Amino acid sequence: MKEILSGNEAIARGAYEAGVKVACAYPGTPSTEILENTVRYREIDSSWATNEKVALEVGIGASFVGARSLVTMKHVGVNVAADPLFTLSYTGVNGGLVLVCADDPELHSSQNEQDSRNYAKFAKVPMLEPGDSQECLEFTKLAYEISEKYDTPVLLRTTTRISHSKSVVNLGERTDQVREAKIEKNAAKFVMLPGNARVRHVVVEDRTVQLSKDGCCMPINRVEMRDTKIGVITAGISYQHVREALPEASVLKLGMVHPLPFDLIRDFAAKVEKLYVVEELDPFIEEQVKAIGIPVVGKEIISICGELTPGRVRKAFGLPENAQTTVEKLPGRPPNMCPGCPHRGVFYTLNQLKAYVSGDIGCYTLGFMPPLSAMDTCVCMGASIGMATGAVKVLSPEERKKVVAVIGDSTFLHTGINGLMDMVYNKGAATVIILDNRITAMTGRQENPGSGHTLMDDPANAVDFELLCKAIGVKNVRTINPLDLDECRTVISEEMERPETSVIITDKPCVLIKREGIFKAGAPLQVVEESCTGCRACLKIGCPAIEWIPASGKKGKAHIDPLLCNGCDVCSQLCKFSAIQEAK
Repeated sequence: MKEILSGNEAIARGAYEAGVKVACAYPGTPSTEILENTVRYREIDSSWATNEKVALEVGIGASFVGARSLVTMKHVGVNVAADPLFTLSYTGVNGGLVLVCADDPELHSSQNEQDSRNYAKFAKVPMLEPGDSQECLEFTKLAYEISEKYDTPVLLRTTTRISHSKSVVNLGERTDQVREAKIEKNAAKFVMLPGNARVRHVVVEDRTVQLSKDGCCMPINRVEMRDTKIGVITAGISYQHVREALPEASVLKLGMVHPLPFDLIRDFAAKVEKLYVVEELDPFIEEQVKAIGIPVVGKEIISICGELTPGRVRKAFGLPENAQTTVEKLPGRPPNMCPGCPHRGVFYTLNQLKAYVSGDIGCYTLGFMPPLSAMDTCVCMGASIGMATGAVKVLSPEERKKVVAVIGDSTFLHTGINGLMDMVYNKGAATVIILDNRITAMTGRQENPGSGHTLMDDPANAVDFELLCKAIGVKNVRTINPLDLDECRTVISEEMERPETSVIITDKPCVLIKREGIFKAGAPLQVVEESCTGCRACLKIGCPAIEWIPASGKKGKAHIDPLLCNGCDVCSQLCKFSAIQEAK
């Protein structure tokens, strides 16, 4: 049977067909949809973890007792999971374990453009890189075979284009030829004390050498001979761009990008007049090819930044761009918080109070955008609180009052709790605002330990943020309605004056929350034209439901789109002329 699947859907299907029993992840674009699809297969226990490190540890636990497990995350999530990953390379596996890391060239939804292939080399584990949805399914199944044959975790690298593009996939059946999950003790292999780890390190090095040799015979590493004037080594989505831009070139398509099949590369290089490497981001393949003494052209013509396209590849090779690839420049569509977003009033207030906002990763990072313009730093998940602690250590008592850390509920549970614990322990005098909107909103409204439900839609304990903060020593915890601007200003300004750690928790759900009965929209609002003076005060919150209608020779007036407005009432609190009222 055939279906049109995205790369993420195909990986989920591949895990199902491979007999995977446990799938665990922390949501992160562009990887999120993998777990949202494994949950369709009831044979797989699918769950959201609190962060990527925990997700990998869940997968390791299942593997050690013999089950095949799948762990998925975006590229920056591998940073969080790196601690167990590096030692897992030494212990090896029992049941196969595959870690999908989804890179994001061009930074469509990420804070950096790191290349996860470096982790494969650094941790000394094999990495496969599919080039379309069919390969996503096939490589996922193959990854489990490699994992168990070579006693290693396997990284499966995708990129945004592979994750979200769709193509035809041939479906298969679920295998029942997998190991039975049971306890079999093997402390010498799985307890990484120095004496055991020294022995396992030798195994890792031998494994890498063997995989490089065996890779020369793997069908996923294939040579396509055409015109021998140009030979291109490539992998993943870059292969598709090369085939479109350079249809006559000979190609070595690598399905396993670490360890590289060096003998196959030498053989291919000898058959072509000039050798190129076309790869996105780092010169990962290029540097290793040069290291074995083979002349090759790569980053001299291919950018190290951003993603590739057929047009960019053609340009790199000095070829004219196809007319079909020329697209008219479209109007800009800057990202914005949704109409009625409970974060908007908080950031408006922080802007008015001239706070120094130590920000974090989530929808609320859009508080950086004008007209709110109320975020001054954003580095990584959970960093807001630790950075606030560092700032107040060195600022004057007066400037110290301006420091406010802002973090979402899911991000706080991910890696923010330790930062708050440290702030209390080391007597950091800063204000922390936890934006609790009951969901992991930015990546598509996924459940988390604070939402009260699991990925498999089972009821679960919901973390009580107030009790949690008090349990780690925060004496001053207050809850506010973020849609009430007067309350926001009063409470935030009071806590900013407090010379010790304080926490403010906002208490309104995401307007797009999927579970019924949690978000309740108000009546849409309208602008009474006769009362509107054109002062533009309502535009200061940047709500996309509010339009500005210019008038010839006049100031113009505001207009509220009734299809977008959900009656949060924030804009009406800014209007001094009572021009914003409930729509009739």
